[in-house]
Amino acid sequence: MQSLSRSTLWTRRELMRGLAALGVTAAGAPGTFGFARSGKQIEGDVDLLKFVDVMIGTGGHGHMYPGATVPFGMVQLSPDTYNNDWDWCSGYHISDESIMGFSHTHLSGTGCGDLLDFLVVPRTGEVRLVPGDRKQPGTGYRSRFSHANEHAHPGYYSVLLDDAGVRAELTATEHAGFHRYTFPASDSSHILLDLSHAYGEAGKDIVWCALSQANERAILAGHATNAWGPGREMYIALEFSRPFDRLEFYVDDKPVAASSTQLRGKNLKAVAYFKTRADEQILIKAGLSGVSADGARKNLAAELPDWDFDKVCRAAQDRWRRELSKIQIETADNDRKTIFYTALYHTMLAPTLFDDVDGLYRGMDGEVHQLTSGQRNYTTFSLWDTYRAEHPLFTLIQSDRVPDMVNSLIRMAEQSPAGVPVWPLQGKETGCMTGYHSSAVIAEACMKGFTGIDYQAGLKALKKRALDDDYRGLQWYRSMGYIPADLEDESVSKTLEYDYDDWAIAHLAEKLGDPTTAGLLRERSHNYRHYWNAETGFLRPKLQDGSWATPFDPIAMGHSKKWRDYTESNAWQTTFGIQHDVTAYIETMGGDKAFVAKLDELFNQPSTLPPDAPPDIAGMVGQYAHGNEPSHHIAYLYSYAGEPAKTHERIHFLNTTMYHNDSDGMAGNEDCGQMSAWFILSAIGFYPVDPVSTHYAFGTPLFDRSTLTLAGGKQLVFEARRSTPASIYVSSVSLNGKPYPQSWFSHEEIAGGGIFVLEIGSQPDPQFGKAVSARPRSG
Repeated sequence: MQSLSRSTLWTRRELMRGLAALGVTAAGAPGTFGFARSGKQIEGDVDLLKFVDVMIGTGGHGHMYPGATVPFGMVQLSPDTYNNDWDWCSGYHISDESIMGFSHTHLSGTGCGDLLDFLVVPRTGEVRLVPGDRKQPGTGYRSRFSHANEHAHPGYYSVLLDDAGVRAELTATEHAGFHRYTFPASDSSHILLDLSHAYGEAGKDIVWCALSQANERAILAGHATNAWGPGREMYIALEFSRPFDRLEFYVDDKPVAASSTQLRGKNLKAVAYFKTRADEQILIKAGLSGVSADGARKNLAAELPDWDFDKVCRAAQDRWRRELSKIQIETADNDRKTIFYTALYHTMLAPTLFDDVDGLYRGMDGEVHQLTSGQRNYTTFSLWDTYRAEHPLFTLIQSDRVPDMVNSLIRMAEQSPAGVPVWPLQGKETGCMTGYHSSAVIAEACMKGFTGIDYQAGLKALKKRALDDDYRGLQWYRSMGYIPADLEDESVSKTLEYDYDDWAIAHLAEKLGDPTTAGLLRERSHNYRHYWNAETGFLRPKLQDGSWATPFDPIAMGHSKKWRDYTESNAWQTTFGIQHDVTAYIETMGGDKAFVAKLDELFNQPSTLPPDAPPDIAGMVGQYAHGNEPSHHIAYLYSYAGEPAKTHERIHFLNTTMYHNDSDGMAGNEDCGQMSAWFILSAIGFYPVDPVSTHYAFGTPLFDRSTLTLAGGKQLVFEARRSTPASIYVSSVSLNGKPYPQSWFSHEEIAGGGIFVLEIGSQPDPQFGKAVSARPRSG
């Protein structure tokens, strides 16, 4: 990946660590920072929050935001430094030197932008209604700031806005954001609410805005946007800690009197005026809802009944402590510990809750639906990415959330005009990426024995997509066994994605007593074979007449400029894109030696890419691209061919070179937690190459000991016993004190907990994982 220039953050980071060591709390004087302590300590005397650096991923192409949220929370209250262009998909980039304001919803590390709902801007001086030029902050309401005055940790964010002289502090609950602004003495203090602010070109994607005054200290508002999620609706209720001195509304930037009568338009703003004393604090509680402004008020009343900002901040921190403590690692390397716990934090920023406290939610049909008591509704599923490692991780340490997440996907499949979810965002289908990998998430949960899920409804919807829908080349996939490159874009990748979806649905159908569907789709999941070209040694595109598409170059995106033949990849990466039929594929490629030689060739190629390669193809090691998800399982494929030592070498290299304790600390977009989930599982010592199979392949542990807390408090332990500190080669494994001869294990074996002890040497063991009976297998 080609990194952007990095801002120097060492001063900020050292300040964070130093203040934390001194025990400075968020409840201190304005501008101080630290961790608000609860009575419970995690990992002995060490607070795991100190090992989370929320600035990791805010530089380079990580697309992360640094603001306040709680695990899987609906609200992500965070600063926006810009709201357009690719590296601002989350609204923030570390390279910026000014802040527009603070909005309430943000995407976590995605490759497309949206959200940034309801920008709040605290200011003094002249009222400005537009953000102004990024390079000239004085031209609008944006304010300069210094990273030295910016402090953040899970559940809390703070920054000094230099132009306004206002200290901003933010925290959150599941459905509400909590702002605390410390003003200077001023007769011109004011707080702007910009409803026309959203991701994208100014005002372009606003469908409508609504605004009204609820009382002398509260505002109700909402808007709909047409960005990535077309027609997405969101509502807000804001309550201020003191009555407005004056409240003014603006329509198309022209003032009108504030009123309880709802205004509607495409460019609405509100300005609340205050005369403030030195260090006077004005607080704002802001409830969100995807249903209605009334729903936002209910959420606000339920979660923020009083004005104790510090109590809410401590509660948010405690929620993060509980979640982070579900994996305990032992290592003397604090940098790696920071990378690990920041990665674990990232995995809990999506999916996000999308329901109200009364159980109402807006469905994919645009209608409001009622959940049954105890159910939750989730959104923001980056399924093309997260089915690979993040959802398997959830089945281990977030098992209580899995049924609600899977039922959410099934409800979407039933309610959405677009059918089974592909990349759902807040009641809308973005249709982003290839395949429809809700199939994998549903099937994995079924195969791992999760209950309380309407699998029959899921199977019905998935069968419709697989067997009937005219969807992105599926008609040719069904009739010809492949998708012709002259009839459909990204044809090779789409065929492989549909192969895996067929594989997933076949497992689900077999489990639910539908052997006919299972047999049909299991056989169809081998369709990738149509693309195998023995002459070149690659999976390459084929035309409608059955001939190979030419010209062919394995580093190219496709055979013509009309469209790509591969999805964010080329023939090198796609040729190793088979996750579910690896054992048979090895034979197709000529057997173990030929397969391993081809894998070596992949990793040892020049990292040259053509000019039209998308920036997502990043983190290159030869033609392996760690910064993009289709490569994530590839290093583990050596074990399928009886060469686990090569897996150990590759995984150790990727663990130690692709993740850093820095703002530009990851090789590609976070993609809602998948980049981090890969690291978490690989650093512990295993990975789900084929999640639906419920099997995990051993890698090589990065840490001395890792303990995962599973359902019911059961513990799964991975202990590394190294012959030397630098040893990376697994030579033998025991489970619960008994020899374990395989280089893989099943979910069923560890669902009740257990202790793996891995003996690790400095040289490859000639026997470990060599026997066919010991290898991971598929089929």
